Amino acid sequence: MACAVHCAALPLLIAVLPSLGIAVWFGDGFEMGFVMFATLLGSFSVISGYRRHHAMRALSLLIPGLGLLWVGVLYAPLHHALLPHAITMTCGGVLVGLAHLTNLRLNHGHIHDASCAH
Repeated sequence: MACAVHCAALPLLIAVLPSLGIAVWFGDGFEMGFVMFATLLGSFSVISGYRRHHAMRALSLLIPGLGLLWVGVLYAPLHHALLPHAITMTCGGVLVGLAHLTNLRLNHGHIHDASCAH
C-alpha cells in the first residue's frame, strides 16, 4: 500500500518541488530507486505468494504495473512529459498496490488440507 501511495503522490510532489526550491534533493535516481524497490519487493512477495496459492490474479496485476513503472522511468519522452508521466506512474503504482492486496487476500484465504501441494 505504501508503494501505491508513493507512486500516486511522487509525481505530484515532483511537480510542486520547483516552487519549493528543493527539487535538487530529488533526482532521477530517487525515482529509479523506488521503482527498483517496488520491483524487488513486488516480485518477491507475489512470486512467493504464487507458490503458496497458485493463482495468477496477483501476477496478472503486478506485471503490467511494473511494466508501466519501468516505461515511465526509462522512456525519456514520457519521463519528461509531466502529466503523461504522472498518469503512467500513478496507474503503475495502483496496479502494483492492487497486486499486493490481491496476493494478501489469496494468502489469507488459503486453507491447508489434503489437496494442498506443500
